[in-house]
Amino acid sequence: MPKAYVFTRYGGPEAEALVEQDRPSPGAGQVLVAVRAAGVNPVDWKQRTGYRRPGAAARELPAVFGNEVAGVVEETGPDVTGFAVGDEVFGNPVTGGYADYALLPTTVTAHKPAALSFTDAATLPVAAATAYDAIHQLGLPSGATVLITGAGGGVGVAAAQIAHVLGLRVVGVASDGKKDFVESLGAVHVPSGPGLAERVAAASDGVDGVLDLVGGEVLEAAATLLADRTKLITGADRETVARLGGAGVERARTAAVLDEVARLVVDGRLRPFVTGTFPLDRAAEALRTVEDGHARGKIVIEVAR
Repeated sequence: MPKAYVFTRYGGPEAEALVEQDRPSPGAGQVLVAVRAAGVNPVDWKQRTGYRRPGAAARELPAVFGNEVAGVVEETGPDVTGFAVGDEVFGNPVTGGYADYALLPTTVTAHKPAALSFTDAATLPVAAATAYDAIHQLGLPSGATVLITGAGGGVGVAAAQIAHVLGLRVVGVASDGKKDFVESLGAVHVPSGPGLAERVAAASDGVDGVLDLVGGEVLEAAATLLADRTKLITGADRETVARLGGAGVERARTAAVLDEVARLVVDGRLRPFVTGTFPLDRAAEALRTVEDGHARGKIVIEVAR
């Protein structure tokens, strides 16, 4: 029987389990994918606690973890064009990704370039695509400076690199332990913690835009550095950013964005920075690595076939 890592109720890690489940069948506009790799993201454990994206319906329990996968098409549903059995693809599953099989809607599924590994491809649909959408949403001109909080995490790492592709200077906020890592991205590192705004001001000639990936007090401190709050966006705290005059990251969620971030990787302008891989039967360890907040770059679950 195919296996999947699920949460059986809303709560903490005690709600998680590796279970056997029937192979799903693709509906209209969907492809069934034999998963080769699944990216691990903070939103995964947050969904276990009951978090839902704005406008999203409640998940049916038990629910499979995971929001980004790469694999091989096993079956196509009705009305599917452009995909065939045997195609190597990556995208956002509708049934979770920590599993042997996942269902992907073709609207957010892209063909995997041959030069891109399954492991690297699985890091792109959430973190890299979010970063791509966010940096383009800021719309800063070449030569401007963007401040990225949470710069050592999956979205932050991708955002710093995409910002450089667009000719932006980057100031990255992260813990002292991630200083060398953040600087390896070409960013000016500023340590997190109280007094953040003062340290950013001392390390730069000012910032023209802020991409916040932390929320709360960090977002509030970063906002004080901006005269134009339309250049303040967050992927972590929509309630606070609305009060401050900014906005949440607007996700495109299209195959076209997936094609673009994959091209950046193949061209050598975007490195996925996979720093840890785990087999499916150790999905709990992979999730704890991200949930504990100490992961650098991306963590990926690899599914043996």
